[in-house]
Amino acid sequence: MRILFFYLSIFLLFACKNEPKQTKPEKDADLVETTKDTILTNREDIELKKQQSIILKQETLKSKPDEKFKLQELIITKSFKKEADLYTLDFNYPLLNEKIKASYANFSEYINDYYVDITGVEAGILEDAELICDTIATNRFQEKRIIDYKINSINDKLISVLFYKENFYGRTLHPSYSFDCVNFDLEQSVFMNYEDFFVGGSEEELREILNNLLVEKINAGDVYYDCWEITSDDFFTYKNNFVVNDTYIEYYFDDCVICPSYTGSYSIKIPLERLMPILRKSKRNPLFG
Repeated sequence: MRILFFYLSIFLLFACKNEPKQTKPEKDADLVETTKDTILTNREDIELKKQQSIILKQETLKSKPDEKFKLQELIITKSFKKEADLYTLDFNYPLLNEKIKASYANFSEYINDYYVDITGVEAGILEDAELICDTIATNRFQEKRIIDYKINSINDKLISVLFYKENFYGRTLHPSYSFDCVNFDLEQSVFMNYEDFFVGGSEEELREILNNLLVEKINAGDVYYDCWEITSDDFFTYKNNFVVNDTYIEYYFDDCVICPSYTGSYSIKIPLERLMPILRKSKRNPLFG
């Protein structure tokens, strides 16, 4: 019996040694690959949605209604287009009809000489191009500068103009946007700035109003989900960058100042009733009168 037990033990020992090693099931490797593919697909979907949002954001700006037709006797729309090897310029901008009032030349001279500044824009593009050694690549990826505008008036006393610039740099999918707002007193033929509309020293109070409105939009789960509050430095940079309306003013900020390019908006509207405590009480102020 002991001999039988001895041989049985020897047999079981060799059987265990010869048993093939278990390998991890191939489905684990498949799971890793599937996870990687899922992550990659999700990232691609997110990027695609961002690109679509950028296009929608830009188209929303361009389709904003204004009063160009209503003001066609007052304004003269000028166009300039030039296609060169390294760049394309496509500018649309308003001048005022000096036949109505000779002093409207103040507005037109500023727009022609300082804002549009075709010569300066061309010089800047060419200067940047000289810093790039790969001239072949430069020619393939042409720079574009586009200017267009929206215009409104208040009680025939003031015109409020939003200029928007599309800066399409080489090797970029979409243009970046920058803004300039001009408010012009038609009676006095002078430009108006922050101090003409608001009480002196009210900048921090107005910045707080803007931030409160922005936070409301962020908390509402609107398209402002990745936006952030306006810093003091940014507000002072853009404090004159607003257009006015009968019922609100609207502040404009360049790409990525308050929101990334793929979400939010370029502007924040403030209803006039929220501005009443800081409006300058003056007959010259069209928002007060």
